[in-house]
Amino acid sequence: MTTRWLTPDEQRAWRAYLAAARLLDDAIDRNLQQAAGMPHLFYSVLANLSEAAGQRLRMTDLAETLKITRSRLTYAVTRLERDGLVRREDCPTDKRSSLAVLTDEGMAVLERTAPGHVETVRATLFDRLTPEQVGQLAEICAGIARGLQDEDEGPSAGDVPWRRRSSCSGPPPECS
Repeated sequence: MTTRWLTPDEQRAWRAYLAAARLLDDAIDRNLQQAAGMPHLFYSVLANLSEAAGQRLRMTDLAETLKITRSRLTYAVTRLERDGLVRREDCPTDKRSSLAVLTDEGMAVLERTAPGHVETVRATLFDRLTPEQVGQLAEICAGIARGLQDEDEGPSAGDVPWRRRSSCSGPPPECS
């Protein structure tokens, strides 16, 4: 098989993407560490729970939403639980599952931290783009995500940890 090396334009785009992604992640993490004493992942757990019905999600669904392994999510939720920001509950309809639930204290931390987080995202990303570029960025990122999540072309369910399901057939039961 012949290697399809990147063209000079592709190489420049790839390296620019890597540099921007790393710098953006670093800026957001630094802001959240200073403002709330937590990394971006922990903030993302709180934010996703705040948007969910009843402010609760099955751990497996939360891992899939965040695109992280279940063990990484378990670590994050354990730390957030220790700080009183999240609690775990048994899923009433599936004894193999548990729910992550945002506590009142977790919501309060999120409400205090969100304005600074949004300002950091705005200052580090959106203030540097034109409205046209914002649309292009959304389109580009959505296209990449679609391609990586397309089961016919992208990784199979067994290749991606957050897609792994139990051996049960059918969709996961609702736990709300």
